[in-house]
Amino acid sequence: MLTVAISSRTLFDLNEAHQVFLEQGVTAYVDYQLAREDQPLEPGVAFPLVKKLLDIKHPKTQERLVEVVLISRNSGDVGLRIFNSIEHHGLSIERAAFSHGEPPYGYLSAFGVHLFLSAHSRDVEDAIEAGHAAAHLMTRKSSGAINGAVRIAFDGDAVLFSDESEQIYQQAGLDVFRQNERDNHDIPLTPGPFKGFLHQLHDIQVIFPRNESPIRTALVTARSAPSHKRVILTLRDWGIRIDEALFLGGQDKANFLKSFKADIFFEDQLSYVKTASEHTPTGHVPYGVTNQKNREKS
Repeated sequence: MLTVAISSRTLFDLNEAHQVFLEQGVTAYVDYQLAREDQPLEPGVAFPLVKKLLDIKHPKTQERLVEVVLISRNSGDVGLRIFNSIEHHGLSIERAAFSHGEPPYGYLSAFGVHLFLSAHSRDVEDAIEAGHAAAHLMTRKSSGAINGAVRIAFDGDAVLFSDESEQIYQQAGLDVFRQNERDNHDIPLTPGPFKGFLHQLHDIQVIFPRNESPIRTALVTARSAPSHKRVILTLRDWGIRIDEALFLGGQDKANFLKSFKADIFFEDQLSYVKTASEHTPTGHVPYGVTNQKNREKS
């Protein structure tokens, strides 16, 4: 079973309540939530993805193939509104951890989580450092469709793969990067933080006939020929199927993600995150040399 952990602020639209917390503090925030305990929250940025994932069932046994766990910095008391909203929207979410302000990422291993989505950047960074696939989502109201296959797009370097090639590009430039990829085309890239999650998706896909899978994946990368060859051979070496591969040669990814109709896109470069997130729920993956440099600057 694929297990996805999600924070309350990405599942539901809690922007108004969060603003109360920022401006007036914890006590006012708690009072605000308790006073609205029976008012269902509106769907948030990751709601369509969660709804689609929870609807995936084994074609023969009809057993659910994905579990979603709620991981929240709220207290259990405040969390009652969240669970009331889960019930209102008919989501099959049964497990949760409410950490009452403490970093909750430590519960990811206990739940057997393969992916963690949160609106709290530090929690995501901690999860990545602990070896989990994790992404920081910008919060907003839901704008996606909840019908059809789950469509998940990934960047390559520093997401599916390690940032070893990206380091060469940043240190020595494009020509040296391309030569390195040509020279090492038959040597698989080292796995990145999202390799395990992609593998879990693949394991679900192969249960279904190829044209009936409820999941469709895409690689959307700034790489171009000839550096595409190493990527393709790496995925082949891993034994992982990816449905679509877009090698964009540095073009902006936003329009391609719209064409793919991605439910979510995972990307390490903030410049691509900003443009893609205008139309597509986009998770920033704070991994690799680029993000390390950004943290050092800040």
